[in-house]
Amino acid sequence: MSVFIDITGLPRERITFGPSPLAELGAALHTLSEPAHHARLHGWITTTSAALKPELADRLHEADFLWRSTHADILLPAAPRETLAEELDDLDLMDDEKYVAAALEISCASQYGEGLPSPLVDAGVRQRALELAAARGPRQAAFVRQMLADPPGVRAWIRRLLEDCEEAFFADTWRRVRVQLAADARHKTEMLRRKGLAEAVSAVSPAVTLEEDGLRTRIVVDKLSDGRTAATGRGLTFLPTAFGWPHLVALHTPGWQPVVQYPVSARELTDATPVDTVKLRLEAVAHPMRMRLCRSLARGSYSTGELADTYGITAPEVSRHLAVLRKAGLLTTQRRGRYVLHQLDVAVVARLGSDFLEGLLR
Repeated sequence: MSVFIDITGLPRERITFGPSPLAELGAALHTLSEPAHHARLHGWITTTSAALKPELADRLHEADFLWRSTHADILLPAAPRETLAEELDDLDLMDDEKYVAAALEISCASQYGEGLPSPLVDAGVRQRALELAAARGPRQAAFVRQMLADPPGVRAWIRRLLEDCEEAFFADTWRRVRVQLAADARHKTEMLRRKGLAEAVSAVSPAVTLEEDGLRTRIVVDKLSDGRTAATGRGLTFLPTAFGWPHLVALHTPGWQPVVQYPVSARELTDATPVDTVKLRLEAVAHPMRMRLCRSLARGSYSTGELADTYGITAPEVSRHLAVLRKAGLLTTQRRGRYVLHQLDVAVVARLGSDFLEGLLR
């Protein structure tokens, strides 16, 4: 499961790295609405939340589906600007149908990549948006009804909300983080120029890779979701964020320029474990017999014969179970004379829970 961005034939100058105040504000608002995702930012979350005026906090709650359960595409500009005002001006140029369709993608639904029509023109999509909003609460449902009835009015309301966030807390936050983000973007741009795309992409995140097969070149974003898009004819934008980890956001809506928002702190972490590897490891330890074998293997090194004798099964059965655990990268082996001894790699197993959670949130 991954998001694939086809960049075949795309000139390197159409691949850009740059900080975006609008995207960073969206990431900051998500952090405020889902603090459990961002334990490392506990201090900022606590201080900022305590300083929010009740009226602004109430308005943020009303529109929080724009950044809480999903990152609305309208918050990920493909052409980053110096100021939030400039990016909001660009957003004002978007037509109502496209804006409303992007704003009302309320859940990470499988239909995201299908290029559904706008709820302003399609009754079925409109009903789906209303149902999804109703599940979020009566305030959110009323907000969506108003957006469908008066798109220009609600768009102006959203702009004022984001401007009020800038005045209340984000201007100060942006002053503190934009130097770091700009430096990261310059570093990636220079790496792209000097060392090539593969090096630049790998520096974005261990979960982002470049695939080339002679006929096609594509960026692969390792996520627990499927998606395909093409940057050909448009371009590809990478947006660094100080608020993003553990999220790695890939905008791949049909007809939109692809955008990847990546956390700049990712380089400080251990390598991201691919989601397919996490799945393989969970399946490996879920089997009742392998779970019992792991109990012994976590305590010391054992041969196949010892495990067979301990658990009353045949040596070939033990070998088959050990092969599954070994393929999942959960075992270490060593030879001692004529015996091969197996032991559980407890460090890998200890990371399994955090790897699973990171894969879910990525």
